[in-house]
Amino acid sequence: MKDYTDSAAITQVIGCVFNDASILDDERYIIREDDFTDEFHKICFGAMYRIWENNSKVNLDAIIDYLANRPKYNAVFQTRKGIDYLLEAAKIAKPDTFNYYYHRLKKFTLLRTYNNYGIDVRDLYDPDLVMDIKAKQKQEDWLDSVSLTDIADTIDRRIADIRATCIEDDLGMGYQAGDDIFELIEKLEAHPEVGVPLYGPLINTVTKGARLRKFYLRSAATGVGKTRGMVADACNIACNEIYHEQFGWIKNGKGQPTLFIVTEQDKEEVQTMMLAFLSGVNEDHIITGPYLQGEKDRVLKAAQIIKESPIWVEELPEFSMQDVENKIKKGIREHDIKYCFFDYIHTSVKILEEISKKSGGIKLREDNVLFMLSTKLKDIANKYGIFIMSATQLNTDY
Repeated sequence: MKDYTDSAAITQVIGCVFNDASILDDERYIIREDDFTDEFHKICFGAMYRIWENNSKVNLDAIIDYLANRPKYNAVFQTRKGIDYLLEAAKIAKPDTFNYYYHRLKKFTLLRTYNNYGIDVRDLYDPDLVMDIKAKQKQEDWLDSVSLTDIADTIDRRIADIRATCIEDDLGMGYQAGDDIFELIEKLEAHPEVGVPLYGPLINTVTKGARLRKFYLRSAATGVGKTRGMVADACNIACNEIYHEQFGWIKNGKGQPTLFIVTEQDKEEVQTMMLAFLSGVNEDHIITGPYLQGEKDRVLKAAQIIKESPIWVEELPEFSMQDVENKIKKGIREHDIKYCFFDYIHTSVKILEEISKKSGGIKLREDNVLFMLSTKLKDIANKYGIFIMSATQLNTDY
């Protein structure tokens, strides 16, 4: 059986990078070793990548010098006539079509990865299909027309359908309204359903804390502190100490695994908000200085607490509903998170495209789109048994 590999796409990508390594600075293009199946191609690209990573100019002399200190790789490079290959690749490289060949390379990587995990994707693209010209052309046309996300969604839907068919729990169960109702009363009396505290006494009075399998949604106008409020709640749940103006540093219970998903803030913006909340130091002092007496020590201690706390941040500047679920699943899988904060619900190009496909092209009002995303977050909270909080922005007529 042939592998999911396109030698023409590989040569074009390597040739274009050789001619113009600034491609590697473009955040739209992420090329990894896994995108190449042949050790020779990995060596060619890997040498260029390391040279670029060291802020050096990528050229033939630099590649030769780089490989000279790596006998194993150099032997493969010399045996496969690497110099001739790179010169030919550079000669035939077409920068105007790099985007096409890059995405074709990544599509084969995606199909190959699914195949390596035992998922048969030959009905989508069969590399052994060479005799049937019409069928071969049809699958090539399909591959050129679909996006990476489309391919992944198609396969993921199949896996989800199998799960829904074979695992009855996912389909839900019917019951008489009074089933186990007396047992429920006794259970709640013995073990009241109260979640870990959110920040502030009033919110806990209303919600009984951050309860698992619950989704809370806050709505407020722009600039009133939705993000800061959720940062405070996330730190309050994940961090075991917090500074109190009257009592100094106080114990805050055992930190719980927490995920904070941001859509607009960068890493430093999130970190300074966390530092300000935990230390009780004005964020302006942290960002611009100078510190007042004792504030620097408090900020440093807050930093150490954050570093040792089970709190993780994921960035989703452009997202779909599936992207949000994938980030949450990653947090559960890798860090066993139980509490998630998503800042904040708003429309994006990807989510509009996703919903347009699901609705058959019917245009929906923005409030309907936001409602669908809220419903999705509630479903995720139930599905994975976690707590989720998010927010929406009110318009000027609120």
